[in-house]
Amino acid sequence: QVQLVESGGGSVQAGGSLRLSCAASGYTASSKCVAWFRQAPGKEREGVATIYSDDGSTYYADSVKGRFTISQDNARNKVYLQVNSLEPEDTAMYYCAADLFCTLRTPRPHLVSHQYTYWGQGTQVTVSS
Repeated sequence: QVQLVESGGGSVQAGGSLRLSCAASGYTASSKCVAWFRQAPGKEREGVATIYSDDGSTYYADSVKGRFTISQDNARNKVYLQVNSLEPEDTAMYYCAADLFCTLRTPRPHLVSHQYTYWGQGTQVTVSS
């Protein structure tokens, strides 16, 4: 059974940083995409960043470029999201998601929620001004 567990969220002041982690288990697929999404109250879920496991290529939403960094540790089956220069507008529940059918040929940036089958329970990020 595929499981994704997020951690690392919290409450910070504007300008602060957090490191979100996504621990994956229950699958052996070597090719995959893992993405981070976020959803604020009353808003639609938004794709934030994705990483292609085969070559480590990454893609970001325009709203977070230059501030967020997605990375992977394949040996530990973990994906991280380093979030810097946080703004109150970044306040949301952050989810990681996995697409186990994603390969290098999958069109990029692959940041639409319905493209992902497996989801974690989320970790809350709250940024105060």
